[in-house]
Amino acid sequence: MNPRKPGERPPHIKPPAHLPKSPPVPKPEASPPPPPTDSNGRLEPTRYGDWESKGLAIDF
Repeated sequence: MNPRKPGERPPHIKPPAHLPKSPPVPKPEASPPPPPTDSNGRLEPTRYGDWESKGLAIDF
């Protein structure tokens, strides 16, 4: 069986001299937190600067 990893060149094939080495793979960034929710699990209407009055989002 072949001991090489997938994508690895065979030992007798060299990369072209004019190509630079591959840059390192960047680390993934943390994802932003989820939007705020109220006690019932619904999205909080104040996240957009609105207020809630009797279950309806209102804007002043």
